Amino acid sequence: MTDLWRLPATELAHRIRARQVSAIEAARDALARLDAVNPAINAVVDHRPEDVLAQAAAIDAAIARGDDPGPLAGVPATIKVNADQAGYATTNGLRLQKDLIAQEDSPVVANLRKAGAVILGRTNTPAFSLRWFTRNSLHGHTKNPRDASITPGGSSGGAAAAVAAGIGAIAHGTDIGGSIRYPAYACGVHGLRPTLGRIPAWNQSGAERHAGGQLMAVSGPIARTIGDLRLAFAAMAARDIRDPWWVGMPMEGPPVPKRAALCLSPDGLAVQPAVADALRDAARRLEAAGWAIEETDTPPLREPAALQAMLWLAESRRGLNAALHREADPDASFVFSQMEALCPQPDLNAFMDGLQKRATFVRQWMEFFERFPVAITPVSAELPFRDQEDVESPEAFHRIMEAQLTQIGVPLMGLPGLVVTTGLVGTVPVGVQLLAGRYREDVLLQAGALIEAAGVPPAPVDPA
Repeated sequence: MTDLWRLPATELAHRIRARQVSAIEAARDALARLDAVNPAINAVVDHRPEDVLAQAAAIDAAIARGDDPGPLAGVPATIKVNADQAGYATTNGLRLQKDLIAQEDSPVVANLRKAGAVILGRTNTPAFSLRWFTRNSLHGHTKNPRDASITPGGSSGGAAAAVAAGIGAIAHGTDIGGSIRYPAYACGVHGLRPTLGRIPAWNQSGAERHAGGQLMAVSGPIARTIGDLRLAFAAMAARDIRDPWWVGMPMEGPPVPKRAALCLSPDGLAVQPAVADALRDAARRLEAAGWAIEETDTPPLREPAALQAMLWLAESRRGLNAALHREADPDASFVFSQMEALCPQPDLNAFMDGLQKRATFVRQWMEFFERFPVAITPVSAELPFRDQEDVESPEAFHRIMEAQLTQIGVPLMGLPGLVVTTGLVGTVPVGVQLLAGRYREDVLLQAGALIEAAGVPPAPVDPA
């Protein structure tokens, strides 16, 4: 029999619904794969096999009764440790929160369950979900299954590493500055940052998010196929009134012209030759599928990136400094000190000016998408970084911040972004970021499927 853990979610759900295999069989296979490869990569930091099998048994029972098990019937999925899952600690990579047991599922977890997913385990993140690398003092260090010398990305590094290694077909991630998109890039899989308000999210275990977080942070899926992203996105986006930002927009918008902007150096970003080659390759794939491609620049990204950091840090400074001191995680302390140095503390006027300027940038980008429904941009100016490179020196941190311009700038406008893996440079993954107008994830997924069809790295993989 085919290893069920290798199957895309779309195929596995079909087989379970058709009773070709049982959800219990899929769960046991997923648990065996987790046991086989997770010790080498430390992607999943909490899982309970009895709970997993009980969820799967409930799916099989529903099918036996003739009930609809949901579009994700029996598909194993993972949840990042910064989202509430009833009965599990919402650690966010912190020793301070190792006993913060959630009393109820967050909306995104509840939606996955309603769609029939089986929650396989919880994935690692850096302390405070603060970095593009994944290591913390509570759960330890997550490794990239394709190449252990490079970062698995962050903050959803455990999520992307798990999917790349075949631990679940779908992973939940969060993104306020690239935390879905960059791990997908680094691990050679796909990741979707949805439009603000698309996927409901809220943690009963914690305080309300600060203003910057409410405007910029989203949950979204990571997967090995575009089809699986589409399936998971639809499931995650179901209505939940606990998130006041949730917007019930149609999943499909009106047709758009098949026209894409090729943005090799967005807002003056200098990219490595291998990254530029990947962008041109993706453009050629779309062109071969009938799309018109025009090389041009993007609307502003540098000022939105600076405002993003200001809005986030302005509120985080009110409480995070004390938590940083108590947690005493050396990586988080170093990273936050560097970010504070790059972003002076604003007064009230500067904070309000930043919120006001946000509307200008949203308008400029939405006008751009009227001309170009899709923009092809770098995920990063560089190939995936050497693991832990950001904490080696202030100079390394500053270079990495510059390279991540397209990760940091996009969230301020609440725009959706899709990372599509396209190939390998030796053992190192490379890919592209596609951007589109608000609530046009359908356009991103359409273009992403065409790029994917022309070739992506083989996945899942055994840890290198």
